[in-house]
Amino acid sequence: MQRIGLVIYPGFNLLSLAALTVLEFANRDAASPLYEVEVLSEKGGPVRSSIGVTVETIAVDERPYDTLIVAAGSEVTPASPRLVKILRDAPRRCRRIVATCIGAFLLGEAGLLDGRRATTHWFYARELAARFPLAKVEEDRIFIADRPIWTSAGASAVIDLTLALVEQDLGAEATRAVARKMVVYHRRAGGQSQFSALLDLEPKSDRIQRALTYARRNLQTPLSVPQLAKAANLSPRQFSRAFTAETGQSPAKAIERLRVEAARLMMEQSRHPIEVVARQTGFADRERMRRAFLRTLGQPPLVVRRASGGDAIDISESAIAP
Repeated sequence: MQRIGLVIYPGFNLLSLAALTVLEFANRDAASPLYEVEVLSEKGGPVRSSIGVTVETIAVDERPYDTLIVAAGSEVTPASPRLVKILRDAPRRCRRIVATCIGAFLLGEAGLLDGRRATTHWFYARELAARFPLAKVEEDRIFIADRPIWTSAGASAVIDLTLALVEQDLGAEATRAVARKMVVYHRRAGGQSQFSALLDLEPKSDRIQRALTYARRNLQTPLSVPQLAKAANLSPRQFSRAFTAETGQSPAKAIERLRVEAARLMMEQSRHPIEVVARQTGFADRERMRRAFLRTLGQPPLVVRRASGGDAIDISESAIAP
């Protein structure tokens, strides 16, 4: 049986406990319990969450755990020297060290992110990168596994990350069974964006919104600036200026993001060959689509397809830093 420790602290976010729900459902499906879970804190005893609910804990110490999970907090606050020391020494006695959302800041203080890829909630990603410049922060990932250190985005991404942990332990079929019983998507790929491309662009005017709507409906076509400008009822020069001012991106970059999102969804929802996906989303060929996926998601299409299709997590792609 694997011992799992979840470290919480005053002001922790209750959604962090969703990790334990994933493990609970994995235990229910097994012939005998697979995970033994302990909720830990620096001093033990009751710990108050950010919304006021109190959870009973035991004091964290240097006992070994298979996996040590650091909960998310409601805001970034410095960790105590004792907790930092325990986390710094954790790789010697734990197979995996996991941080959800801004729990990554505690791993950063312990030096565990140095030289590693990591992520966190998009709102705090640049602060994480600034405070820990030796970390390779990727601000638009659902979760990242870099050797024994796992980090995730905020909110519900803790479920995706924990499902990936279970998948590494028990395989894809067991993970699918857990996800079905929890009534959640099987597991979003770690490289998947934290954003919807259209939501992230957020144009301020109806004209630019019309151009984006036109683009989304016609992704299989070349979509030149004159075409988009016509949909917006603007000259090409006016359109390019307005689009960049309102979205912060060039039309070409925005269209690439829309195509990547459409291609990813198509691969998740169908078994069409990569060449067909590339053609129907306007990439023309699989090599162009591969390059766009690497720029946008940090992973090639085949890795995204394997993850979304329920194959076992690919440690060579997602757990080893390049």
